[in-house]
Order: sequence, then C-alpha cells, then structure tokens
Amino acid sequence: MFSPGRDSAPETGGVAGTVLIPTRFVWPYGGRRVLLIGSFTRWSEHLPMSPVEGCPTVFQAIYSLKPGFHQYKFYVDGEWRHDEQQPVATGNYGVVNTVLLTRDPDPIPRILAPETPRMNMDVDNDAFQRMEALRISEADIDVSRHRISGFLSTHTAYELLPESGKVIALDVNLPVKQAFHILYEQGIPVAPLWDFYRGQFVGVLSALDFILILRELGNHGSNLTEEELETHTICAWKEGKSQLSRQLDVPARPFQKSLIHAGPYDSLKDIALKILQNGVSTVPIIYASSQDGSFPQLLHLASLSGILKCVCRHFRHSSSTLPALQQPICAIPLGTWVPRIGESNGRPLAMLRPNASLSSALSLLVQAQVSSIPIVDDNDALLDIYSRSDITALAKDRAYAQIHLDEMTIHQALQLGQDANSPYGIFNGQRCQMCLRSDPLQKVMERLANPGVRRLIIVEAGSKRVEGIISLSDVFSFLLG
Repeated sequence: MFSPGRDSAPETGGVAGTVLIPTRFVWPYGGRRVLLIGSFTRWSEHLPMSPVEGCPTVFQAIYSLKPGFHQYKFYVDGEWRHDEQQPVATGNYGVVNTVLLTRDPDPIPRILAPETPRMNMDVDNDAFQRMEALRISEADIDVSRHRISGFLSTHTAYELLPESGKVIALDVNLPVKQAFHILYEQGIPVAPLWDFYRGQFVGVLSALDFILILRELGNHGSNLTEEELETHTICAWKEGKSQLSRQLDVPARPFQKSLIHAGPYDSLKDIALKILQNGVSTVPIIYASSQDGSFPQLLHLASLSGILKCVCRHFRHSSSTLPALQQPICAIPLGTWVPRIGESNGRPLAMLRPNASLSSALSLLVQAQVSSIPIVDDNDALLDIYSRSDITALAKDRAYAQIHLDEMTIHQALQLGQDANSPYGIFNGQRCQMCLRSDPLQKVMERLANPGVRRLIIVEAGSKRVEGIISLSDVFSFLLG
C-alpha cells in the first residue's frame, strides 16, 4: 500500500525546482524483516520498513518521490512479494506494484478528510475504501456459515474441556465482600454459585454484580451500607437484585429463574446460541450422575472464546474452504463502526476520555451492556480500555469503601489495578487488543479465541485512532447468521 503525504510542503531534490512528494508505503501482512525496493531506488537500494507502533504486523516506510509513474516491490523474510490489493503491472522484475503521483500533494477528496487531525502514520484510506466497495457475496457467506454451522452441530461440549485445570464455585452464603476478593485474587471475572442446602448450582456471580453494588453504595437513598457489605451474603444480594435493577433501569433476570447451563453432550452450536440469546458471557457445563439431577458436577465454564478456539483449530489447515474468513473485516457486515462523515445510520460507539469519572464508566458499561469501553485522547486515539473485570481491583484493601465514584477518574481507577497479578484480560502483556480494518476475518477470529479477549478495537494504523469494535458476539452472530 502507499499513501501520498497530505500536508507535505514542496521540497527540492537533486534537480533545482523538482517537487518531491513524501509517500508512505505500507506492508500490512506481517513478517520479521521487510524491505522496500523500486524504480525510485533504481532497483538496487533496499529501504528498511519499520513496524507500526501498536500494530506489529504492519510495516511502513516513507520516501520522497518525484511526480510520475513508479514501480515497487517488497522483500519479506527473504522472499519477493507484492501487495495484491494495490495496482500491479508486469515488467522486467515480474509482477510489481505501481503508483502514479501527480503534482497535487493532496489527491484525497476533502469530503473524506477527518474532523480531527491525524498523526503522520496512516494506512492508505483509498485502498480501504476499495476493499469496502468489494463486499463479499452472499453465496460466499452462506458457504462459510454452512460449514462452520455443520462443525458446531456435530461437536459437543467435551471439545471444550481442558486436560487439566480448575473451576471455582462460590457458596451463596459467602459475604459479597469475600466473594469479590476471591474473584480479584483468582483473576476471574465470573464464578458459578452453589447452594449447599438445595444441592445444586443456582446462578453466577460476575463483575457486573459488583458494579451494581458500588452504584447502590453511591446512592444516598440506599439501604445497603458499607458495614452491611461486610456481612451481606451473595444470596441476600441476588434476592434484592431484581428490584434494584428496575430502580437503576438495568435489564436483569430474576434470581429464581433456573440457571442457564449446558451438559457435556450438548452441541457447541446449542451452547453458542444459549450464550447469545441470553446475553451471558459464560455457560456452566454441568454433569449430573443421576437421573434426578442430584450430585451435579461442574466440569467447565463454556464461553464463546473457547468455542471459537475449537473452530480455528479445526479449520486451521483448510481455511481456504471458508471464503468469508479470507475477507478483510471492512468488507464484511460485522462489528460496530464509527460513522463516517455524512452517515447517520449505525449504532453509536461508546468511548470515554481518561479524565471521565468512574461513575460515568460504570453507568456506560451497564446501560450499553458491553464488556469494555475504549479510553481515548482528544483525537480519539486509543489509550487504554476499561473493562467490567477491572472493577474487582477495588476489592483490594477495601478500596471501594474509601472512594467516591463521581470523584475518581478512569485513569485513577486503572492505576489501582496496575500492580494486579490477575492475568484476566491481558494477553501477551497488552491490555488493549487491536486490529486493522484490512485484517482478514480469520486473523480477527484467532485473536478473539485467546483467553480473556472479548473485543478487538479497530484502529487506524499508526495513529491508533479508534474506527470500530468487533466482539465475540459480533463474530458468532455473523457466523450463525
């Protein structure tokens, strides 16, 4: 890919009066060492390309070119390559990419210019608009859906069970405070609830419960005090949750409703549909050794992430049979995107500044029913994310009893959890999992299949300007059609 510099001033080169246009070349397909070579280097000098910060699979180089027709290729890990998404020609050096530069340093129509200034590193927007114009056909989508649906229908929850591991369950008579200490210390976002007297699993406790509790504590009309929280049991909290949810305008299921669960012989498709249709993040896999359902055994917590991992593993060497997986995500009706200038349709994308209050973040998590919110600067560049699971950091040293939600900023709240040992939500040392709009669906699915990753933030290469979000639910809603 290439992109002429937008704000470049004319420069003079070897010949007096020659206008040079800083031009950005991009190789977005990964590699360990990527070099650029072209007619402008007389096919002799190899220009090193550098990984873009935050997007290690994207390499770029900026080189000033005279107006005119140029040819170029990439040398990736010892192999000559060209970008099939860019214009090509056949010459003395085989198939090469081509670029025609005019004397106009800004050929991009003004109507497409962003509202806020962008950083210097940028991937060619024209190329992406061409990708979006080449929408995948319904036939290719149907073929991919049919094959994935067939796999999910013929494989059961046993596929999800690890060879070894542990599943933590909490007794409903535990104090709420103690329960959230356990979630924080174990680095888990959710735990099933066991009722000893009834001899069965009756529900789950999640980070959302803690968010609702903190909002209740911050409500001056609350009947729940900090002292009561020390002894308030999970059971007592769950019984009052429905009434509280109505007061706070939060969708909730009655605690008395039967637990949403699955058995080890249920198909992966049925489990995925249960998660989607009930708006939950996990479904306990429970095995009852007797016909009356007594003596249940908790085997696993099934999630869309685990199911997606099975899909990626199964089709790893035959992904070419799934046309939709080879398409860039911008060419697929998938995810939530920041509307372009002039567009009025589409869902709004929830984002917050780091100086926003923790109270506003919690309210947005609850009302938008999302698992995390991008934290951005004044140019909408991604700085961090605030997730539901981050709230458990306030359980440490009873921090929840010493703060006011309206006075603490998101930045301060995130700092509280910086020294946390919890691996949940962190993958390869990064909190923010990102992707580019040019990434193929297969690559996006592989990233979402990693534990703790529920959403990918779509960013503009280099500037990290947020362009959209793709969640696990988005992917499965698309695949299951």
